[in-house]
Amino acid sequence: MADTWVGATAKQIARAVRRGDTSATQVVADHLDYLTGTDPVVAAFRTVRAAEAAAEAEKVDDQTDMSSLPLAGVPIAVKENTPVAGLPTWHGSAGARQAVAEEDHELVRRLRGAGAVVIGTTRMSELGLWGVTDDDSAVTRNPWALDRTPGGSSGGAAAAVAAGLVPIAHANDGLGSIRIPAACCGLIGLKPGRGVLPVNLGADGWFGLVEHGVLATTVADAALGHAVLAGRTPQPLSQPGRLRIAVSLRSPVAGASADEANRAAVADATRLLAECGHDTLTADPVYPTSLGLRGLATWFAAGYRDAEAAEVDRRGLQKRSRRLIAAGGWAWRRGLVRERDRTEFRERSLGFFVEHGVDLLLTPVLTGPPLRAAAWHRRGWLSNVAAQVRNAPFAAPWNITGFPALTLPVGVRPDGLPAAVQLVGPPGTELLLLAVAGQLELAAPWRRHAPGFPRP
Repeated sequence: MADTWVGATAKQIARAVRRGDTSATQVVADHLDYLTGTDPVVAAFRTVRAAEAAAEAEKVDDQTDMSSLPLAGVPIAVKENTPVAGLPTWHGSAGARQAVAEEDHELVRRLRGAGAVVIGTTRMSELGLWGVTDDDSAVTRNPWALDRTPGGSSGGAAAAVAAGLVPIAHANDGLGSIRIPAACCGLIGLKPGRGVLPVNLGADGWFGLVEHGVLATTVADAALGHAVLAGRTPQPLSQPGRLRIAVSLRSPVAGASADEANRAAVADATRLLAECGHDTLTADPVYPTSLGLRGLATWFAAGYRDAEAAEVDRRGLQKRSRRLIAAGGWAWRRGLVRERDRTEFRERSLGFFVEHGVDLLLTPVLTGPPLRAAAWHRRGWLSNVAAQVRNAPFAAPWNITGFPALTLPVGVRPDGLPAAVQLVGPPGTELLLLAVAGQLELAAPWRRHAPGFPRP
């Protein structure tokens, strides 16, 4: 038996609990004890359910047959915009907080049904609007470098996993909010395609752009978490055949290009794909010149509609959020957010895969290192927008198309921060993305946690 289960994978924990090698009670106690001393360093959690989680772990242990529990005893965190029964739904700040939820979100229900124990909710940017995670109560920090952000909006979830506070964490992604934190923190992060998982967030899930998923340290854990969220029985990933994979460094945003370290990560991933038996070729998706402006309008209008639907008192919000929401209302009233624009881009992107005869697309995720960890909520809204668009332009297009996309680590940058790439596929390729990521993980294993974590 391990001295502590902190740092173990979700699969290792669940297998041990099912076999009786340990108990859910012990695993959860280990993680809660570790969290108490470590979370003040990274500020990943908004709420910790210590007593409730301990009681729920006992209920897992009391089950006579655990064979149907793929996440038996696995401690998990839920992003704070997703209802957990008995807790307020914070949405990233006290000003956006909603009343105590009477029941779990459907995906939380699925996680619990698989044997997972929710130990708390993780911090996010206000209303999920920002690619950094901070508010008046805390600045959430990247375990790889405490002066850097773990990204956003699922920054707390990524920080929690990278620091070993939980083996996997729930997250969601409207314009990159799973994949950007995964890149910042050296994790696996899959955004499923549209319609694969129930969303049930905000006015309409940011015009259908939002998807739920998990952040994990291994492909096996990411696949396990995805299967549970999708309501499927977890199965081993099939080995993909020989694929044609397009490689592109072209940025969707003019003037925001990948730095040398991110280009090197794409080159390393391209080499590894070839070593795994795949064919690679250079081919750039056609990003419309209007994509940047239309994307901004959609981002702003989504914030406006969510605030209106939740009847948020804007006076309690951060100034940057109030300004963005006001701009979103202006864009929405003038008809700048159009379904036909998203449909046209989706069709054009489907055509890219057909025209070039490719199965997947490989791109960077970030243009440079993660942004500095700071009180971004006290800065002007335009400086926030500009910094975040320049830092992470590669993720958002694939929310607009509704295609599945995955971030995975590829070594370490010269500055010691994790390097990452993005794989994108046409609809229905979630398992293919995971399978290819698994090949790359086997060919070039990455650090599962940030250096120095889990802390002694």
